[in-house]
Amino acid sequence: MSILYEDEYIIPSLGTDYTFPNPREACDDGLLAYGGDLHPQRILSAYEAGIFPWFNEGDPPLWWSPNPRFVLYPNRFKVSKSLEKTLKKRVFEVKIDTDFENIIEACANTPREGQNGTWILPQMQAAYNELFKMGFAHSVASYFEGKLVGGLYGVAIGKVFFGESMFSHKNDASKVCLKVLSDVLGERGYYFIDCQIKTDHLVRLGACEIERDLFLDSLKNALQRPSDIGSWQQFYREYRDD
Repeated sequence: MSILYEDEYIIPSLGTDYTFPNPREACDDGLLAYGGDLHPQRILSAYEAGIFPWFNEGDPPLWWSPNPRFVLYPNRFKVSKSLEKTLKKRVFEVKIDTDFENIIEACANTPREGQNGTWILPQMQAAYNELFKMGFAHSVASYFEGKLVGGLYGVAIGKVFFGESMFSHKNDASKVCLKVLSDVLGERGYYFIDCQIKTDHLVRLGACEIERDLFLDSLKNALQRPSDIGSWQQFYREYRDD
């Protein structure tokens, strides 16, 4: 079964296997397929093909690969003067892979300007919690006076980090997490952080748009590098010791 999209593109329904249509043939807004499930292996297969799930409550799973794609190269992270002060003062305690379930829940529950509700639905949370247990999903958290105030999560395969969401309950709390993540990824030879869709917030931090074909070509090369499966707590200890 399939649907006609924008009077031009045929959007197919996914079957029981974990294959996807060619993302290079998707329309620019990126809607590529619908249906299927959120089995962790399907999500991993999607990322490996340059595709990610994104849908609202009441919709079937929708699968996307937009053109252009929005990425952050670890060595191009921009540190503002205010963020530099926050980093020097060590306002926040940062931890990696210690509080995944609470971070994804906070990402889902934090109100966002211009958004009504969240796409991080309970079934999405369950899928990514399972990916964390499998060693593919990772989180970075910032704490102030022992309280979780900011964080982010995503999935790493090969030498690409696929960022999913972030939240902040205090100024610079999520920026510090992204800076630490960028530093750790840069030290380990990661090609880029996939930020998916452009936001002004991430543009100010150094993210940029690239053509989908370039993204897919770079992704193919990055996936040929070994994956860092398992806890990343040791990577952060090594980073702090430098």
